[in-house]
Amino acid sequence: MSDTLPQPPLNLARGWPANNLFPRQNLQDSAVAVISNPIVSAQGLGYGPDEGHFELRKNIGTWLSRNYGLSKSIEAERICISGGASQNLACVLQVFTDHIHTRYVWLVEPIYHLAFRIFEDAGFYGRLRAVPEDENGINIDFLERAIQSLTPDSVSSTSERPYGKTYSHVIYCVPTFSNPSGTTMPVSRREALVRLARKHDALIIADDVYDFLDWTPSAAPGSTRHPLPRIVDIDRTLDGGPATPFGNSTSNGSFSKIVAPGCRVGWAEGTPEFAYALSQAGSTRSGGAASQLMSTFINDMLENGSLDKHIRDALLPTYSRRALTLEKAIKEHLLPLGVTCGLGPEPRSIQGGFFTWIKLPHSLDARDIADRAAQEQNLSVAHGNIFSVPRGSHPGNDLRCRIRLCFAWESEELISEGVERLALVLRDALAGLCL
Repeated sequence: MSDTLPQPPLNLARGWPANNLFPRQNLQDSAVAVISNPIVSAQGLGYGPDEGHFELRKNIGTWLSRNYGLSKSIEAERICISGGASQNLACVLQVFTDHIHTRYVWLVEPIYHLAFRIFEDAGFYGRLRAVPEDENGINIDFLERAIQSLTPDSVSSTSERPYGKTYSHVIYCVPTFSNPSGTTMPVSRREALVRLARKHDALIIADDVYDFLDWTPSAAPGSTRHPLPRIVDIDRTLDGGPATPFGNSTSNGSFSKIVAPGCRVGWAEGTPEFAYALSQAGSTRSGGAASQLMSTFINDMLENGSLDKHIRDALLPTYSRRALTLEKAIKEHLLPLGVTCGLGPEPRSIQGGFFTWIKLPHSLDARDIADRAAQEQNLSVAHGNIFSVPRGSHPGNDLRCRIRLCFAWESEELISEGVERLALVLRDALAGLCL
């Protein structure tokens, strides 16, 4: 085989937003508007309040209330600005968990793989546990049995900690258009998860980073219909509201997927007590509010309406076309080879997010296929094993024969070509089995 790869590189593994969809002009206009305003620029260039830029917190609350169609508006006091979803996850663990009192982190499997190191950095090495996922998300019955099987814990929360609350368990999930499987939890499953979290003193950390990338007619920004309520919305109202002042859930939001990752601006939502305690993390009290200057730029985009327009006119049409292109290519080139899609018995169309989840014939190993695709076709795909919980995986999973394909990064033409290249690798692998 020649050392020169026969094809230009194609990447269906990279779960990043496409560079050509960044709202450069909108960001430039907002940056100029902010820097030209002495009052706002003084706020943006300073350390800022611990909870983050107040105007952004207020406008995020208004924006979320409108787009989710909430009957009770979200106050600024429920919002804490973060440096993006990953940084916020680390701060949540620093503030609300204790390496002695908090027993396990329960993760839906398959799950976003780059979160593992964040949990391990927080002291949970060897204490991550997988919960199987079905076509409706996290398996509540499995999780209930697993927690109930634990011996009683007589260790109380460390009293010296200044934040006011540590949880006995953490539950981590991506409820809408999950990474990697694309699964969305229905409302009934979200309600059951909240009730379980209240029963067992667990904190649900919900990565809600794909919620606005929903191109079903019911969910577009400005629509009279709305996406599913987030878990934090359900925790706010279910059975009379939160069981404790800190609640049992937080929404981990980010502008990385809908503006640009380099902005490093996100938000956490929870009860006012939760949001304030989170803002008191040592790194924030020392270094100031996360992404303070960029927060003022994002706030300007919210106020002038350019963010909603960008989502509606640029992101949703483009990503929906790319998803449809991927679906058509899978149907034409992969299904005839025995590949299936999704988690349930029937394939579902891609309605949002960044990913689809395919299953290879059981005779094939996804890791081997991914290696062959890279070597023979210069094609990157993500094999299922990387989404397996380290040292705590569920033994009955089928990740060995799973592949995640991302349609956000490459153009429609290259998505089709990428699937064709993958089909060539699969045909060769299947032919080799017959020899």
